[in-house]
Formats: sequence, structure tokens, C-alpha cells
Amino acid sequence: CKSSASTLSVWPGWPAMPEPAGRPQGTVLAFDFGEKRIGVAIGERALAQAHPLTTIRSEANAVRFAAIAALIAEWRPERLVVGLPLALDGTPHAMTARCTRFANQLRGRFGLDVDYAEERLSSAEAEERLRESGYNAKGAREHVDSVAAQLILHSYFHSISDPPTDTCHVSSLAP
Repeated sequence: CKSSASTLSVWPGWPAMPEPAGRPQGTVLAFDFGEKRIGVAIGERALAQAHPLTTIRSEANAVRFAAIAALIAEWRPERLVVGLPLALDGTPHAMTARCTRFANQLRGRFGLDVDYAEERLSSAEAEERLRESGYNAKGAREHVDSVAAQLILHSYFHSISDPPTDTCHVSSLAP
């Protein structure tokens, strides 16, 4: 199977098919930044699907960025996403500035585009989803940061998706 950026050949000798139009493609790593832990999720823009990947458990920047460098080398993302925490009323707070600084460090160290995604209550929603899946408090704590990163990445994919086209209009149903 041969592929290029604009065509896809399914079988040798068959004409190449154009790539599906619309949604951009590429792997994306998302981060739920915290002072003690950073949750990481991975996703594919073309599919708009995200999966929890890992949690980086360290307060030392050298350890954190070494772990991130290893993930970038392994997964080769085309961009990164950082969850941007805001107060419930939408205003920034102390953690917003820390996340912005983290995003700027990612951009500077790795030379990749970094986008922000809404993350209000992502950790609370992640805890709830894990409890609903049958995890006890200790088990949920092990996974909450990477699941929060997954929710952040879902939020990002939703924010960049094309609005659905409505092909049925009320006026076309009128007699």
C-alpha cells in the first residue's frame, strides 16, 4: 500500500484515490498540566478520537521535559494541545498563567505548534467517568490525569471540527 499526502493507492495498478477532504490529519499530543503531574493523551485529527496515554509524575522540569521529549520522539505529533484552565466565569487565574508558560516552553523546546483547549472541570469529569467505569478511588487517581488530557483533546477536536451541514430546511418541507 503506497500513500502520499494527496493520494492513496489501495492496490498496485489501481488508480490512486484522493485523500478525504475536510478534516486536517495528523497525530496530536494533549497535556493536562499540573504542578505535580501532567496527564497526556494521544489522538488523530482525521478521526477526531483521543485516548489516554500516560501520566508524568514529577515536579522537576528536567524529568518532565525528558519524558515529553521521549513521547514526541515516539509518536511524532504534528501539534500539541495544552488544557487552559479558567474560572467558571471564564476569567483566568493563577493556574492559567502556569499552563500558558508550559505551552510556551513546549513551543520553544520542540518547535511544534501548540494550541489551547478548554479544560474547565476536566479533572472532575475524568474522576466521574472513572468511577462510572468501576474504578475505586485509588484506581481512579492513577488514571485521572491522562483521562482529563483525553477530555481536553476531545474538546479541542470538537472546537476545530467543521460545523455540520444542514441539508434539510424547514422551508423545503413547506407545501
